[in-house]
Amino acid sequence: MTDEIYPEPACECGAHLEEGQTRCRKCSARQRWIKKQAAKRRDGRRRGETRRPPRAARGLAAAGVIWS
Repeated sequence: MTDEIYPEPACECGAHLEEGQTRCRKCSARQRWIKKQAAKRRDGRRRGETRRPPRAARGLAAAGVIWS
């Protein structure tokens, strides 16, 4: 029989893990980066503002109109 009863823990990339670890440092860092990128993509959208045509003012004050 060549299979070990209790095989050494290994990461998904094949790296050896210490006791209690589920991923190696490299895979943990990659997972954090993926989560961070997904959050950036979600938060990058405009919320209440619609897209405006180029060179158009957002409001009268932005256009330089003063009511006095």
